[in-house]
Amino acid sequence: MNLIAPLITPDTTLLDLSFTSKKKLFEHAAELLAHAHGLKSADIFTSLFERERLGSTALGYGIAIPHGRIKGLKEASGAFYRLKTPLEFDAPDNQPVSLCFILLVPKDANERHLQILGELAQLFGDETMRAKLLDVASPAELIALLGAWSG
Repeated sequence: MNLIAPLITPDTTLLDLSFTSKKKLFEHAAELLAHAHGLKSADIFTSLFERERLGSTALGYGIAIPHGRIKGLKEASGAFYRLKTPLEFDAPDNQPVSLCFILLVPKDANERHLQILGELAQLFGDETMRAKLLDVASPAELIALLGAWSG
């Protein structure tokens, strides 16, 4: 079952943007996702930033999955960023991040949250898939690629 594809839309799939820091990326994502779900961007930013302070959400191989629990969110949601300029993320392999999936889950999500994170880790653990994600030309192509993927 593909839990990832339904989480993003063309509006939340951003290719080749540049940010000067993780904080700027989180601010952008908070604004974007707050607008998409009628939430407060400050709540989203705080959740992402606080989680990141516990430890980096970078997995290595240029991948990060920042995530947070959001009060008032009805179902899991996400934003996919392909960064034009890779960002320093304190990754275990010290590589900067160029692919970033920001995941938001409802405050009380438990099992589903872990299933989605597990599937994202599988997806990004696939070297061929990482190469394809770095190469797609449009948000629609990226969404189709994720939709066709099965772990």
